[in-house]
Parts: sequence; C-alpha cells; structure tokens
Amino acid sequence: MGNKQKTEKNLKRRIVKETAKLESESDQSDEEDFLNVVNNEEADSSDGDEEIEDSEDENNEFTEEESEADSDVLSAGGGEEEDADEESEDIDDSEDEEIDEESEKDESASDQEDESSGEEELQNESDKVKTKPKKGSAIEKTSDSSVEKTLNKSKTTIDSASIANVFHEYDHDTSDEEDIRNTVGNVPMNWYDEYKHLGYDWDGNQIIKPETGDQLDAFLKKMEDPDFWRTVKDPQTGQNVVLSDQDIELIKRIKAQKIPDVTFDEYAPWIEWFTSEVEQMPLRKFPEHKRSFLPSRHEAKQVSKLVHALKMGWIKTRAEQAALRAKKEPEFYMLWQTDDGAEDMRRIHKHISAPKRLLPGHAESYNPPPEYLFDAKEIKQWNKLKNAPWKRKLHFVPQKFDSLRKVPAYPRFIKERFLRCLDLYLCPRAIKMKLNIEPESLVPKLPSPKDLQPFPNVLAIEYKGHTDMVRSISTDKSGQFLLSGSDDCTVKVWEVNTGRCVKTIVTDSVVRSVEWCPNAALSLVLVASGQEVMLINPNVGDFVVSSKTDSVLREVPKSDAAVPERVRTTVQWAEPDEARYDRGVRISLQHFKEVTQVTWHGKGDYFASVMPDGQNRSVIISQISRRRSQLPFTKSKGLVQCVLFHPTKPCLFVATQRHVRIYDLVKQTLLKKLLTNSKWISTMAVHPGGDNLLVGTYDRKMLWFDLDLSTKPYQTLRLHGTAVRGVAFHRRYPLFASGSDDRSLIVSHGMVYNDLLQNPLIVPLKRLQDHDDFNDFGIFGVHFHPLQPWLFSSGADGTIKLYSN
Repeated sequence: MGNKQKTEKNLKRRIVKETAKLESESDQSDEEDFLNVVNNEEADSSDGDEEIEDSEDENNEFTEEESEADSDVLSAGGGEEEDADEESEDIDDSEDEEIDEESEKDESASDQEDESSGEEELQNESDKVKTKPKKGSAIEKTSDSSVEKTLNKSKTTIDSASIANVFHEYDHDTSDEEDIRNTVGNVPMNWYDEYKHLGYDWDGNQIIKPETGDQLDAFLKKMEDPDFWRTVKDPQTGQNVVLSDQDIELIKRIKAQKIPDVTFDEYAPWIEWFTSEVEQMPLRKFPEHKRSFLPSRHEAKQVSKLVHALKMGWIKTRAEQAALRAKKEPEFYMLWQTDDGAEDMRRIHKHISAPKRLLPGHAESYNPPPEYLFDAKEIKQWNKLKNAPWKRKLHFVPQKFDSLRKVPAYPRFIKERFLRCLDLYLCPRAIKMKLNIEPESLVPKLPSPKDLQPFPNVLAIEYKGHTDMVRSISTDKSGQFLLSGSDDCTVKVWEVNTGRCVKTIVTDSVVRSVEWCPNAALSLVLVASGQEVMLINPNVGDFVVSSKTDSVLREVPKSDAAVPERVRTTVQWAEPDEARYDRGVRISLQHFKEVTQVTWHGKGDYFASVMPDGQNRSVIISQISRRRSQLPFTKSKGLVQCVLFHPTKPCLFVATQRHVRIYDLVKQTLLKKLLTNSKWISTMAVHPGGDNLLVGTYDRKMLWFDLDLSTKPYQTLRLHGTAVRGVAFHRRYPLFASGSDDRSLIVSHGMVYNDLLQNPLIVPLKRLQDHDDFNDFGIFGVHFHPLQPWLFSSGADGTIKLYSN
C-alpha cells in the first residue's frame, strides 16, 4: 500500500504540471479517445465518477470533458436495470482487487495512515467539483471498493494520456519556422524571374515556384474561397499564407496607430526604476591614487597662460582694479545714446539722405554782375513760360540792390519751402544695385590654342585625280595609304606621304562609301557602289598580307543552315568573274536597294551596310568568315541615315532622322535613345573610349553626347553656317573635326577625362577653308590619320587635302 500511495502522489503531481501543456497542445481526437475510455470503464459507477472528477480537479482540461461525459451518462435513458447489471460486473472486479489491496495493507501501519490521509484529501477535492446525482439511481448504490478501483483506472488512463501528449507536444511547434525558409539572404527577388525556383532551403534544395494561375483563376478563387481576403503571398517562398484572426487583429491595431500588444497598459502607474536623489558614495573601495590629484596637461597650459598674463599686466588683481576705478573721473551716459549721432537718429533702415540743393551762384547775389541780369527779351521769355515753370532757365528774376539793407523779404519763401518739403516727402528714394558687366566676363575662359598643340593647321598635300565629287575617304591601320571613292565611279588608293595615286579601281556606279578593314592581317576594303557592296583587295603594302587575304577568301565555308527568305530577298553573296577578280574584287553582295554607307566592326569580321529606302530591312549585318547576312531589325524605326559599331562593346549605334538609338547586339535589346532635337541627322562618330558621341546634322549643328551623363546633348556647337556633312575623332589625340557645305573645316580640342565628375573640355582651335565651292556643296568626308595629328578632307571640287601641324 505504501508503494501505491506514492504512485498516486506522483500521479497527482504530474497531472498538475502537465495541465497547461494539455490545454494548449491536446487535439480533439485525444479528447474523444479519453472520453471513450472513461465512459466504457466507469460510466455506471457514481462513486467512480465522483473520484474521477476529484482527480481531474487538478487538470482543468479534462474536468470539462469529464463533466460532459457524466452528464451524458446520467441523462441517458438506458434504464436502472441495465445500469445495475453493469455495476454488478464492476463491483465483482473491484472486490477482487480489494482482496489484493487488503493483503498489502498488513505490510506497514505507517503506510496505512498515509494512504488513509491521501484518500481523505482526494475525497475532499472530489466533493468540490462533482455534480449531485439523481435520487434512486444505480449510481448511488456503488460500493467504496468500486470507487477505489474506478479511481485507479481513471488515474492510469490520465497518466497514459498525459505521457502520450508529452511525447507529442512539440509536433506542431513552429518556433523554428524561419529556419526552413529561403536562405538566399537580403537580395532582390527579381533576380529569380527567369528561373523556375526562388532560392534554396537549409539542405541546399531548390525552392520551386508555385503554380500561378491567370486572372480567371484568381477571380474564381476570390469568389469561392472565403479566406481569399485574408490570404497574402510570401515573397521569399512564393506560397500563399492565410492570416489568422490574431494576425488580422494585430494589423488593425498597427493601422489604427495603437500598440500591437493587447495586454499592454498604456496608463500603468509610473515606476521609478532609478532614483532621482543624488547619493554621495565612493565609486571605488580603495583610496584614490596620488597621480589623480596632479593637474592635467591642459590645465597646466591654462595656468601657465594665466601666470604669463599676470606678469605682463594684462590681468589686474582686485586691488589694482579698485585703484584704477578711484583714479577715473565719473562718466555720464545719455539715457538714449542713439540720439547723439546724426546717423543714429534715423529710425529708417538703410536711410537714404535727401539730395542737397545747389549752392547759390552769382545770380542769387543781391548785387549780381550785369551779365546775369535779364534784358527785355529774357524777361519776355521768362513770362512766356509761366505755365511751364520747369522749362525756365532760372526760377527767379535776378535783381540788383545797392546794399544788403535794401534787400526786401522774399515773397515766395514760404511756398518754396513748402514745395521742398513735399518733394522730400513724396519723392521715392531707393538703392539700385548697379551691375558693371564687362563683355569679357561673359565669355568662358578657355585655354589658349597654343597650349593645346599639336593640331593640324597648315595645308600640306593636295591629292588630285578624281573628276567628280569625292564623297568618302579612309586610311589603312598603318596610315600609309589613303582610300577614296568618288562620283566618277572610281576608287583610288593614294600614298599618303607622296600624294601619288597607287591604284584606281573602276566600279559600275557612283561610289557612296568606302572604308578600310581595321584588321591589319587582312588587306581588304569595303566599297558601296549603287546596290552593290564589294570586298576588294587593293594589293598594296605587304605582299604576304595580300596573298594571305586571297587564300582566306578563296575558301568558301560550307554551311547546311537554310538562309531565311527575308534575308535571301534582301542580299545575295556572289563570287566575281575573272575580269572583276583581276580588278581586285573578291566578294560581291547584291542588295535590293541602293547602299549609302558601309562600316566595319572593330575585329574586321563583321560589317554593316545601310539602305535608307529598305524600311525594316534598311540595316544588314554581314559576316565574312561564314558568308552570311542577317537583318537585326524587324520593324522600321524611321529613315536610317548611318550606323556605327561600338569600339569596345557589342553595341550598335543607329541614327535615324531625329534620334540615335543604341542597341545591345548580344541581348538584342534597346539600351538608350538619344534625343538630338534636330530636324535631320547627317553623320556621327564615336569617341575611341566609347563613352562620347559626336553627331552632325543638316541644320548646322554639332551635338556632343556624354553617354554616361544623359540622353540629351551635353554640348551643342553651332560653328558652321550650313549643313554639317562630316565629323571625326582622332584615335590617339584629343582632337575632333567637322566639315560643312560652307567649305570650312573646323578643328577642335575635345579632352575626355577619366574622372566621371569632370566634364569634357571642348575648345575650337582652327578654321581651315581651302576647298572650292561646287553646286552649293562643300566638304563631304573628314578623316584623321591613325598615328599622326593630321587631317584629311574630301570635297565636292574633286580634291583631297591633307592638313598637318
């Protein structure tokens, strides 16, 4: 019995400890299982029910459920006879157990006393909670032994249920919910827009994006799901989260600018955690060190200054100050000390004094000289201006008296004083700030052209040989040869240093554009003549490079890829015949419209051609190594004037009539759109650094764009009087030039700094005007020497001129 009593006490203590956990963690299924166990074993024993209620007075959660189960048993209409039969069976079982218990009672008298006291405490607690049964029912007739048996069974059942709940109480714990979320950190989630996952969990597995429906699915879900209004999307995992009532209440309180915690008391009494009384007590338990009483270095300097001031007499002692006061005479001060000065008497801020009248002259004298006296004509004129007295020479008539005693009183004295006072009172006076602006101060201070040398300023060589307008010029990478294309259907190769024409290539149509290949390993030039673009080997310079170029172009690459119909109808690659091959033509490209411009890529494998009348097929990019072409644009953005490749990046500049668009060739997207605010763009040039762009227009303007700064022009230069047809940058020197129909070639200094905070320096240097006018056309092509500060210009007069420093 002693062991049993200890077991009951331990059971009671565990029930008290697990009460709070069972209230929050137990599920509805556990409660139903517990009710079934209690109802099946002890529904017919009134004393057993009372003891179960007794034991569950310690456990609040099971008290409510057991009371409901007992009420169901009491209210059930099964009859007293059936209950009695069930009670008899329970009584028999309880009697068997009582025999075992009596055998255990003889072991120790002390254990019996403890057991009886424990039973009395349990009986007292059960009397507080149990419900009173009906009179005459079978529940009242159960024996005490049945009560003990039922109590033991209920305790065993509660013990097993509590142990089961203890093991499962952390199954639904969400305290570590944040650990299983996305582990990518604080990064923009739009980085994962192109992927099927949102990030990674702790195990390194991808968090797959949930399936998202269209607007129709969202609408149906909105109509069918009652929790749609409280559903939000988690940006970390992409899952929909349904907000609970507590979350909704918390959001409402935050929106209403209330404290989120409901239990927080805003008007709680103030608790003074720290006393406001100053208490004096030592900060340390040991005495201060001797060095803590020594003055600091700062205080020592202050003391030395004071001692020096006393020695010099700058600081007086109190006795000295009293002696000085005794020697001084008494001083008197005006009550209003601002009234003793003329300027201080003015109560007006920044007072402007009244203009003083002129001092009296000889005419005001009582005995003026004869020349100041009026004659008859002057008297008549003075009387005539009676209605306009301000036009009179004098406001009085001079008079002559023999002595001062004979001078009478002035009759207009009072009236003139009155008018004078009116003038002082009514005449407004104000301070006007006079700005002395000199014309030199309005002109920006630019460095002298002498300090910006070298730059081309002298005509050195003139190349003559073309019979018509020279529209385009170009030089090879070494700067040894010059290439020119003219309206006389010829392409000429010149030697730069001597001005000798090395080779002439005849074409079938007007040559609109020529350009030398930037790759030094290939001896190739691009020529745009009519609807044909020719790749020509000029066979000048190094013989090895020329022969290697022919051998490379002779090998036609084999490709099984089908050429799109849209490309095949635009351009066709063709091999030249023997006659044209002897002239230097290696590859011919036939276009469906007239080609006005050709330009190379920096590596020398790609080139672009422009056909302004081609609409959406106006720009074609071709590749020599694969003998294929492609159309980069599907829609027409305007009438294309010219295109350029970026010197270092995979970008393409496309100039239409009014705008310049920059495209990324890798991503095939539009990067920027430059606004020129001009009517018609003629040409453009890219700075070797790639960050600045120079655009020439037919409406007499040059536009300098800083691509890192803005899409609007950084500087607008109006240096020409007519249309600008050619612009160019130097590859090594900070120079750029422009040519116009007014036959003027302007060389300018354009320094671009690596510091992004410093703007480019633009200084016009020299105006060169040596070309002749021809049919209102002037200069067409402008090109710098690749190595020297030399400048080439081609004009409508059929000549090419070289300017050097």
